[in-house]
Amino acid sequence: MTKLNFILDVDGVMNTGQFLYSEDGKAFKVFGPHDNDGLKLLKDKVEIKFITADKRGYPITCKRIVEDMGFELELISEQERFGYIEQNYDLNKLIYMGDGYHDVKILKVCKFGIAPISARKEARDAADFVTESKAGDGAVLDACLEILNRFFHGETENE
Repeated sequence: MTKLNFILDVDGVMNTGQFLYSEDGKAFKVFGPHDNDGLKLLKDKVEIKFITADKRGYPITCKRIVEDMGFELELISEQERFGYIEQNYDLNKLIYMGDGYHDVKILKVCKFGIAPISARKEARDAADFVTESKAGDGAVLDACLEILNRFFHGETENE
């Protein structure tokens, strides 16, 4: 059986979606401490990949997602996102987590769409599952636990 793919938008999902600027420009993003725990539970069960449209904040995102956590990251604009996913993934095997207006179309057509409770209303309405936690505060962990329960009968690496 081909593994499911789990694609996550970064800003507004893995972090609060807020950008902290200094006089030199975008300087910080706030990532939460719990989400990587959930991703570790899933990493041997699904293919996990991250996408972002944030060119200016890409080095910050790359540091957290690629260097610190060891996951793949693609820079894809919001306007190109649906086409990229449609061309590269089987939508019937795709779990997608997004928070914004441009994520709505993907959330509607993928196998299982997830939005943080702090997402735009349009994304929450389009999602199959809305997390109890906000982005950057455990939303991805909530999503991972739901994926484990829904698709893997609650299996964890400790069982």
